[in-house]
Amino acid sequence: CIRDSLYTLPMVIEESSVVAAASHAAKFWAKNGGFHTSVAGMLKTGQVHFSWEGDPESLTEAFHRARPAMLASMKPLTRNMGQRGGGIQEMEIRPAAQALPGIFQLFVTFLTKDAMGANFINSVLEEMARSLPGLLKEHGARGKALIIMAILSNYTPECLVRCRVEADSGIFDGLGPGISGSTFARNFKTAVDIALHDPYRAVTHNKGIFNGMDAVIMATGNDYRAVEACGHAYASRTGTYRSLSSVDLEGDHLRFELEVPMAVGTIGGLTRTHPLAAASLELLDSPSSEELMQIVAAAGLATNFSAIRSLITTGIQHGHMK
Repeated sequence: CIRDSLYTLPMVIEESSVVAAASHAAKFWAKNGGFHTSVAGMLKTGQVHFSWEGDPESLTEAFHRARPAMLASMKPLTRNMGQRGGGIQEMEIRPAAQALPGIFQLFVTFLTKDAMGANFINSVLEEMARSLPGLLKEHGARGKALIIMAILSNYTPECLVRCRVEADSGIFDGLGPGISGSTFARNFKTAVDIALHDPYRAVTHNKGIFNGMDAVIMATGNDYRAVEACGHAYASRTGTYRSLSSVDLEGDHLRFELEVPMAVGTIGGLTRTHPLAAASLELLDSPSSEELMQIVAAAGLATNFSAIRSLITTGIQHGHMK
């Protein structure tokens, strides 16, 4: 039950216990308020990396003047996406890392609507790479740009989905032998807090989240490697690798939440050309990409809940061996 709607989720995975774990959690939370989801953003990014021999200040000034011409030259590539409400959102010149003197990037933000958008983004970026040196020169840049590469980024922190479950601890009575609901809730929070502070535990914890997410992502013909790479990078954004999920426990009320960036699509690629991907999306009632993000996140939180439940009660092997 996701946002008060019932779904049957398609899952493609080699580990049958993942499907069982997701099913147990789905059944439990369907009776206790369901999964609550929201999308905080849908923006994706790409970069044109280049070296610059000349005055950095004039580079930025020339690009500001060249920006309208750059956007106009992209219209043949962006017209169809623009008609669907997407396209290029922002563009700016940024210096590369301090360890890379003389290297700059054209940083571009995109909205790709229901498409994952990799081919669209890369096509636009490659065309930008071809026109950028000439446009900079034409608009008075004092220097020379040498293109290195143009490619989308699979790191999409502004394409973000959140999923949560919450309830009073009384609903957890009986989930473990001899463990009260309040004890379960406290132990559950401690287990997640360990994953927030211990990278050794966090990696396995997050792998359990991706067990559920990857299975739905693969079933719908999306790129689970890209989503995983982005999620792991997001888990490290503070400088320490941490859990993607978190728990708040106020009195007897527990709130368990997952926040993860995710770029998926429901049109383009294999989503309609592969018969099983098309059938999976039909099973989900032909969701938009925004809806699919929320469905995938719920699958991830479900498997995470089941894994932690097993760890703090019977142990993980009980479920696996059964």
